Amino acid sequence: MGIPKQGRPKEEIFAALERFKAHDLDWKSGRVWAYVYNPGDEVREVVNRAYTMFLTENALDPTVFPSTLRLETEVVRMVADLLRGDENVVGHMTTGGTESNMLAVKTARDWARAHRPEVDRPEMVLPITAHPSFHKAAHFLGVKPVVVGINPETFQVEPEAMRAAITPNTILLVASAPNWPQGVVDPVPEIAAIAQEYGLLFHVDACVGGFYLSFLRQMGEPVPDFDFTVPGVTSISADVHKYGYAAKGASTVLYRNKELRRYQMFACAETPGYAVINPTILSTKSGGPMAGAWAILNYLGEEGFHRIVRTVHEATQRLIRGINEIPELRVLGEPVMCIFSFTSDQVNLFQLADAMARRGWYIQPQPSTPFTPRSLHVSVNYGNAHLVDTLLQDLREAVEEVKQAPPIDRERVQALVDWALQSPDPQAAFRQLRQTVGIEGTQLPQELALINEILDILPDHLADALLIDFFNDLYV
Repeated sequence: MGIPKQGRPKEEIFAALERFKAHDLDWKSGRVWAYVYNPGDEVREVVNRAYTMFLTENALDPTVFPSTLRLETEVVRMVADLLRGDENVVGHMTTGGTESNMLAVKTARDWARAHRPEVDRPEMVLPITAHPSFHKAAHFLGVKPVVVGINPETFQVEPEAMRAAITPNTILLVASAPNWPQGVVDPVPEIAAIAQEYGLLFHVDACVGGFYLSFLRQMGEPVPDFDFTVPGVTSISADVHKYGYAAKGASTVLYRNKELRRYQMFACAETPGYAVINPTILSTKSGGPMAGAWAILNYLGEEGFHRIVRTVHEATQRLIRGINEIPELRVLGEPVMCIFSFTSDQVNLFQLADAMARRGWYIQPQPSTPFTPRSLHVSVNYGNAHLVDTLLQDLREAVEEVKQAPPIDRERVQALVDWALQSPDPQAAFRQLRQTVGIEGTQLPQELALINEILDILPDHLADALLIDFFNDLYV
């Protein structure tokens, strides 16, 4: 389709946009247990109004829009205080956790270029549970990811394993607070001590936990140390649009001092046009997410966040207990906040995810690794905390449904994968494999269990290739 010859009436445009959303899961109902963080209608109204007030303001040039400079600076100072940083801690707002983590890697790479010029093939050491954004950063920035296994009981990375992975090319260590797959916090103080011993930078990915864990600590709950009070932590990422409940597009990356942060920035005065200075990856950057983040931090205050965290934490504990009481299911590890995962030795979890989807729920499937079983991931937030009992009831029914359903023939799936791997024309074989499981063309599949089964069996690099091919066709 092309741009219409004549403009359409606004009522028709808005009606079309509503139709586009017809097949989206209804996140406002609280049945989507990932991706969305809902603070409730009243708070969301404040965020939305602030966001639209600054929708057009461009943070590219604070000399033109000094309001965006003030918004960003005040949000960063509030987050730095929350993460118990001193007056030397600085940072910037970004569009999300991926950008924040990528910038931390970029900063480490460029810091190493200045301080360790002998390193021409930089490496970073990270747990297998680290967020994929670090692998994306490695791909984009030419930094080799050295992946370390975890303790299969605690799901934490072991400090001595991190130490053993350090080489003369290592420039950065990475830990999570918490990791996304199981919601456990890595041993930050011990890893930080190793970073100091070797003179390395150390980034803590607290995108999902920076707000929640900090408020939980303020409320007197036991929380492992992960923030700027830990000597050796040189940078932290924390998303405002997750458990800070801001609108999408609002994260932060903070550094121990300005001397380190300067390696994050990019400037170019070498063209005939205007001189460019970009503190983060983007040039043009809407003031909307900044204003939304600033508004919610000021509107809720510590008292409001404590109220939300208390509600969510109590709901999480009830949900964990309820899942562990279902004989076929068990929660993995000891999650410290409101994200966790559960597994089963008796039912196919990918089929269970589909059974829950038929009941209107979204629970995120996670594949197995050499250190972790396949699992389903749950993120509790204020917008779904009231549905714990309803979710547990449907989960119990879905478990019984899957137990009675024909199981996926894993041997057949393995044979299909083996056939594709051994084909003289692997691309043609994988196209046929995609057709077999219903991932073809521009249509989204309705059932995902068989697809997840194949992705779980495939070697990681081939699973990546299969997903890229599918998305390459999906977006026309």
